[in-house]
Amino acid sequence: MRMLDLRPVVLVVDDTPDNIALLSGLLKESYRVKIATNGEKALAVAKSAPPDLILLDIMMPVMDGYETCRRLKMDKELEDIPVIFLTAKEEAEDENKGFELGAVDYITKPISAPVLLSRVKTHLILKQSNHFLKDKNHFLEKEISRRIKEISLVQEVTIMSMAALAEIRDVDTGNHIQRTKLYIEELATHLARTPKYSGILNRETVDLIVTSAPLHDIGKVGIPDHILLKPGSLTKEEFEIMKTHTTLGKEAILRAEQLMNKKETFFRYAKEIVYSHHEKWDGTGYPEGLAGEQIPLSARLMAIADVYDALTSKRVYKDAMSHEQAVQIIEGNAGKHFDPDIVRIFLGCQRKFQEISALYQNEEVH
Repeated sequence: MRMLDLRPVVLVVDDTPDNIALLSGLLKESYRVKIATNGEKALAVAKSAPPDLILLDIMMPVMDGYETCRRLKMDKELEDIPVIFLTAKEEAEDENKGFELGAVDYITKPISAPVLLSRVKTHLILKQSNHFLKDKNHFLEKEISRRIKEISLVQEVTIMSMAALAEIRDVDTGNHIQRTKLYIEELATHLARTPKYSGILNRETVDLIVTSAPLHDIGKVGIPDHILLKPGSLTKEEFEIMKTHTTLGKEAILRAEQLMNKKETFFRYAKEIVYSHHEKWDGTGYPEGLAGEQIPLSARLMAIADVYDALTSKRVYKDAMSHEQAVQIIEGNAGKHFDPDIVRIFLGCQRKFQEISALYQNEEVH
């Protein structure tokens, strides 16, 4: 049975038979040697079966060594093959040209056997080391990516589980969490493309805001049933109690962070949204009466998503408004209830809101 030859492959490119014979004789004991007598043939041989290293003569007809090297380095599959130039030229300018084209070394003619063998061995070792590091880096990148996905999944499951606690008590809300999450994603994604917010809303920030959105009403777990589930308008006193869900929600998240023994966690935007999504641009909202850009951006985004969904959803105490009516109300409250910049974004993607609303309709309310 024929043994598989695992020795490195060296491609010798030279148009002089004597040089080919000399180089082949020196290399054949330790390496598999392939031959090409000009640059075009060298490229063809390399593309068919990439060698581990190329010894490349500079002075050749048709295509010289410089052009051959340039084309090798332009090919993604061949660019990492180390190229050693063989030349009778000893000028620094010639050497610089070769190095600029991507060669790793020069061997001058007449060729010294010890020098040739030493340089070939060194650059093959370096290539092997580089490949090992690339493979290691690729593995580490994949592992980091996998770990990040796992962490993100755990975060999202944690948030959705907490949000479900609030929604499960209010049978009327149906798919409210899913709809508002998709609404806020539309708003944040489009707002991120504007000059004013492109540096603030990077992809990571948008993802965290969207992931945090379902927690906006988590504080309602602390609201008594006779108020939360009341099938009608709330009294002034009841509404004051209902308003405390913003504070209760923030306190719940702060306690969760304390259990994790961290002040800043993936709940950063959740705290903003939970506590401030009922603030109004003109300062008439609650719980603190913040105005304008004092209100966190994440909460300003949530305000429109939440109000649009409330307007277009049916409840036991009211019918759903049409999409057109909801849009008119939100547009009319730009600069009053809502951030005018975000209202403009909303008007630009309102049809997507309508599609999301239709796709995730609540079950019939009884």
